Amino acid sequence: MKLSEIKSILDTVETVTFVLPNGSYVPEHFHVTEVGQITKSFIDCGGTVRQETVVNFQLWNANDLEHRLKPAKLQNIIALSEKVLGIGDFEIEVEYQNETIGKYDLGFNGTTFTLLNKTTACLAEDACGIPAEKQKVNLAEFTPATSCCPPGGNCC
Repeated sequence: MKLSEIKSILDTVETVTFVLPNGSYVPEHFHVTEVGQITKSFIDCGGTVRQETVVNFQLWNANDLEHRLKPAKLQNIIALSEKVLGIGDFEIEVEYQNETIGKYDLGFNGTTFTLLNKTTACLAEDACGIPAEKQKVNLAEFTPATSCCPPGGNCC
């Protein structure tokens, strides 16, 4: 989800709720402690220089059990970040601490923001030496066109 998309959604919802990939919810009293833009420059395993930019939201739980982040408040935090930091309309990455700090993509299911597991991938498969996946054949379904030794022919 891009920054422009969350801004549009925040105009239509009454509450800001996040659900984790395992179905549990981020506690209602969470805070958005950071909104920023992160640019990562790197070289992939094939030697290609790459750059990724994301808008980063950091969610945090405090002992402030009465805290509830309203959509308008999050809109204000985003607007201030855009004004002061010059944040662009990039994909959103959400940081949230469970056992460790997890990074998630952001989705929306119509009522709730969903934290989506991120995955890794090789960006240079052609230069990396990863063998192509072999075709899987079910031997039970394999019937050769001609057979030198038919079943029950006692030639084997």
